[in-house]
Amino acid sequence: MRSVSVFAILLLTCFAGRAQETKKDTTGLSSDSVRLKNGKVVNIRSYASRFDPRKAMFYSAILPGAGQAYNKKYWKVPLVYGGLLGLIAVVKFYNDGEAIYKEELFYLINHPTLKFYPGTLRTPESLRRTVDQARRQRDYFIILTGFFYILQMVDAHVDAHLKEFDLNPQLHVRIEPSYTPASGVGMGLTLRF
Repeated sequence: MRSVSVFAILLLTCFAGRAQETKKDTTGLSSDSVRLKNGKVVNIRSYASRFDPRKAMFYSAILPGAGQAYNKKYWKVPLVYGGLLGLIAVVKFYNDGEAIYKEELFYLINHPTLKFYPGTLRTPESLRRTVDQARRQRDYFIILTGFFYILQMVDAHVDAHLKEFDLNPQLHVRIEPSYTPASGVGMGLTLRF
């Protein structure tokens, strides 16, 4: 009895293994290839390997925006440079302000007979607060500039990773009107895969 049950299990496992075979696609595409818009059939791995994430991040680390250009996202390059130049301009603004206020403070310290800086009503105490505030804001924007620099590197890295997801021609996003009796007519979002 035991040998019959072992034989039956082996027989069923043999048929179950054959059931896992894949059917051939009638369109001429294998499971690891895709037909592009121009009709050309490309292997997914070879298409996705054209964009190396580490290389994109390295290019962005060397020259900001170069990783975005490597990924062929040219519209992001002006955004990267605009963000970096804007943050650097703010850092320069606060750095110049700190230098001016510090010079006024040192002038008042070197001339103890004066209570106010000439031509203004700034006292040494108010100048100390202003210098500290300008320094704090400058340091804050230096940190934000560093975060933005790292963010553009991460953007290039992630964008190179996601290149292979642009390949599926069966992915559709379509907005269709829908009717809900409780709330009336509304808009629905249908994701078709």
